[in-house]
Parts: sequence; structure tokens; C-alpha cells
Amino acid sequence: MRLGPLLPLLLVLPAHAFAESCTESFAVIYGKVSPAVVSIQATKINKAKPQRRFETLVGSGVVIERDGQILTNAHVVDGAASLSVTLDSGTKAAAKVIGLDSLLDLALIRIETPSSLATARLGDSSTLRVGDEVAAIGNPIGLEQTMTRGIVSGLNRILPGLAEQPMIQTDAPINPGNSGGPLVDRCANVVGINTFVSEEAQSIGFSVPINSAKAVLRDLRETGRVIRPWLGLQGREVDASLSSIVRLPLTAGYLVEIVYDGGPADRAGVRGGTTSVVVQGEEYLLGGDVLTAIQGAPIRTHAEYLAKVRTLKAGQRVKVTIVRDGQSRELTLTVTERPRLPADLVE
Repeated sequence: MRLGPLLPLLLVLPAHAFAESCTESFAVIYGKVSPAVVSIQATKINKAKPQRRFETLVGSGVVIERDGQILTNAHVVDGAASLSVTLDSGTKAAAKVIGLDSLLDLALIRIETPSSLATARLGDSSTLRVGDEVAAIGNPIGLEQTMTRGIVSGLNRILPGLAEQPMIQTDAPINPGNSGGPLVDRCANVVGINTFVSEEAQSIGFSVPINSAKAVLRDLRETGRVIRPWLGLQGREVDASLSSIVRLPLTAGYLVEIVYDGGPADRAGVRGGTTSVVVQGEEYLLGGDVLTAIQGAPIRTHAEYLAKVRTLKAGQRVKVTIVRDGQSRELTLTVTERPRLPADLVE
């Protein structure tokens, strides 16, 4: 068999061309995954309600290691005074938080167990395509081990103010109590961790891609958190079309809308927006600087901004180019570790 001439063709095929193709029924998928899905009960102290000091939040999780490591949502376990886990067998065990990442809304918890546990197989979320069938397994509204099915409705969803990282959108029903449970494909692989559902629309839920979760597992295990570089600003892309609509001279780039007090950008003198304007249903905070480059690398979109910031390190001094009042200028700021922000883990 002559394989030589075919090799170049194989190398340029997209990754999903080699994706595993499975046609097992959802009943079989449920039988494979559900033994690794757990219910999590988090008891939290509510300081704002003296008459109701303790509240119990119920969520879901998925066992990823036989020694009792469980992946779930950070908002399920964050600030819990006590945690307990109910296994598929009905066995209950106390749990402790190993690591928590408020940005991805992920947490790694662990229970002590005398025997090895059933685990779920982590898949590859990069092979997902819009239209692929998926299922969510969890404990919605306290009901044990429930499966709902649907499709992948969208990929790489960035949700301003809610999620800075790309999310999987699905129409598989995700209800209160599903938080932290797995989103699985037709091969019974976990491809996402269900995190929240839109209150403004029906059949729109979101999951953290499992590849994003796998990328931070080591940090969660070893340091209990994920250290990320931070410039202390928030913005959005602007282009010539916006400038023509609002009739203001706006340079194409990354419009700085919010500068966090005391952050790197604030200390360097970067200015945020001061005037709220709604353009074609989108709200913009105008009047701030326009960021056009970081370390000489052009910044035009939100994706470019995030990609460049990820290459930086806490403590590093960087030069940023901004445009203010039509004039370009350079500022130097010192990158810090991203702190927990007020918008993180809003339920």
C-alpha cells in the first residue's frame, strides 16, 4: 500500500475529521456516566439575613479521579461552611475544597473514600461542532440523577460581564441544581461542565469547555488557585462604524470602558469611560482611552486583547499604546495577578 502521496492530505484535515464517531443510545451513555455524577450540598452562612443564618445550596459534580477528586462549579462551593457529597450509590461523605477558580467558575473538591470510585472520561471539547448531540446529567431542583438531551447550539461564546472565557452554548435543559454536572457527548465523554442558564431566554444554557478545565487542573491541585496576568481594565472593540453613528472621532482599537481602582491601568494613568451611550441595542461607555497596542502588538478586538494579556506575567512591566483626544501616547504599567472581582461567581 502506497501511503506517501496521501500523507500531505492527512496533515491538513481538520481535527474533527478524526473525531470518534459513536452511535450508542442515550440510555447506554447514562449508564456509563451517571455512576460518576454526584450531588453536592453546600451549607453557607448568610450574613445578610439574621433570621436565616444558614442556607443550603444544592449542585452537581463529576468524579474525575478514583481517589475522590470531583470537578464542579466554584459558585456551588465558594464560601461554604461545610460540604457534603452524595454518591450515585447513596453514600454520603464530607468534602473539602482543593482549589477554586472564580474566572472559569470551576472548583476541585475531594472526599475521603476507602474504595476507588467510578470516574467519568474527560473528552476533547475542541472537536465539538454546532449541531452535535449532547446530554446534561445532574441533580436539578434536588431530583437525583436526571439526564436531559439537546445539541451544541454555539461555540466560543463570550458573555460580557458574565464570562470572559469562551463557553459552550447548548439547548440541553440546564436547571438549578445542574450546576457543576457534566455535559457529555455521544461517546459518553465529558466535554463541558454545566455552569448557568440564561434567564432571559428559553433553551439557552452554557458550559465550561472541558479543555479549559483540564488546562487549570494542575494549578487547582498544586496551588489551590489559577494565577492569571491582569491589567485592571475592561473594554470592547470599536471600529469606524461606531464612530460614524455616534458622530465622535473614535480610533479603531480596544475602547477602555472600566478602569479598576488601584489596578495596574489605574496606577499608570489609563482613563475609563464616563458617558453611557446605547447604539443599536448595545451599551457603550464612551469618553475613555482607546488601547491600540500592548508591547507593540496591535490590539483591535477583544480576542486579541485576551490573547496578548495571557502571554504576560505578574510583575512584568509592559508598554501600552493608547489614543486620548486624538493623540497617541505610550504608558508603562506593571502587570499584577488577577484578583477576584465583584462580578465573579454571581449566581
